Amino acid sequence: MRSIAKAAVATLAVLALSAAATACGSDSGEPGSSAAPTTITFWDNNGGVRTPIYQELIKRFEKANPTIKVEYVGIPIASVQQKYDTAIAGGETPDVGGVTTSYLASLTGQQALEPADQWLSSSPAGGALLESMLTSVKQTTPDGKAYMVPATSNLDVVWYQKDKLSAAGVEAPKTWDDFFAAVPKLTKAPDQYGWTIRGGAGSIFQLLAEAYAYSGVTEFFDASGKSTVNDPKNVELVGKIAELFKKDTPEADVTNDFPKMVAQFTSGKVAMMHHNLGSYNDHVKAFGADKVDAFPLPVGASGKRTIVANPVDGFAVFKNSEHKDAAWKFVEFLVSKESNSYWNQQTGQIPANKDAQGDAWLDERPYLKNAVQVLSDPATAVVSPPYYLPQFSAITKADTEPLFQKVLLKSMTPKEFLDTMAQKLTEAQAEWKKANPN
Repeated sequence: MRSIAKAAVATLAVLALSAAATACGSDSGEPGSSAAPTTITFWDNNGGVRTPIYQELIKRFEKANPTIKVEYVGIPIASVQQKYDTAIAGGETPDVGGVTTSYLASLTGQQALEPADQWLSSSPAGGALLESMLTSVKQTTPDGKAYMVPATSNLDVVWYQKDKLSAAGVEAPKTWDDFFAAVPKLTKAPDQYGWTIRGGAGSIFQLLAEAYAYSGVTEFFDASGKSTVNDPKNVELVGKIAELFKKDTPEADVTNDFPKMVAQFTSGKVAMMHHNLGSYNDHVKAFGADKVDAFPLPVGASGKRTIVANPVDGFAVFKNSEHKDAAWKFVEFLVSKESNSYWNQQTGQIPANKDAQGDAWLDERPYLKNAVQVLSDPATAVVSPPYYLPQFSAITKADTEPLFQKVLLKSMTPKEFLDTMAQKLTEAQAEWKKANPN
């Protein structure tokens, strides 16, 4: 009897140790588990102004999901693509990252992202997102899959100080002729300027948006695969913008990136500035919501409003993530109606969630409601940039930003500048077509 009792005690001890070991080794993060929470890393691809917005959303997410913790990392927008490339090469990618279609092709080319298609088909988020934004994402990748879940899009606009236009007797320009007539009227000696040019980092996309809005050209490539960037009307627009430099713009514009350009505008020295809806908070903070407004880029001689589609911004789950379920749960939270509405309300952009677009705060901002109408107007011609080209980001940044500075300094002609860019894009398109014949 004593030996039987000893064996029973031993068996119970083994079972107890086994159960304890199982509990200690668990990383399930399931509700009711006593294990440590699952931690996922999130990289914000435009850290800084957006940081407090994400901090608030993460707080809400962690409260609703106590078994998941989110480690936030804010990456400056100017260095985010390089940061991702370095992380991919070193195998140290985040679980979730903010991504835009402007460099999505580069990330998918490195096979760094998890496709979202299957997840979208079973998630409530799948049916809640605007189809047009999902289509833009899928058009960026060679296999037509959604490697990113859209959260927002944008529109290029001209921000202006109402009092300066009113004092000069100038109405918000509707056509490019109106625009070029208005700028000199808004320039006042010694340091009041009608316009500001983004000559530094990020200059090319804004310039192309102006050029295609002016020319009315609706495709980046013609039927033969040749880039339309150097269309004569595009060349004409670049020349007209360059003529404003130092006469109706600050001299510092030649090297101005986004923060410096915004600083000039918010200092009150510049009457009008081209950016997009995303700089809303900077302007409201500087002037107040009733003192600043925006209008879409003017209409060219064609009479048809032509816009270059802004990159779609959203979230991607990285293939190396060891916590994909938790990562997708966080993405689902971020694109839900409440979260997507909150994020876009704070940034002044267009929600991807269809239900969020019906929220009252959009009606309170006429410039934003106008932007939504422009994007949804069947008469608006949308020019889709070739974000699918892996080289597109490099061509429109490092390769050609210094050349535009030469145009402003009159050491290169607008035609030479656009011919160079067109050649690079045409070669990249031919290379892509060869690799993707279908």
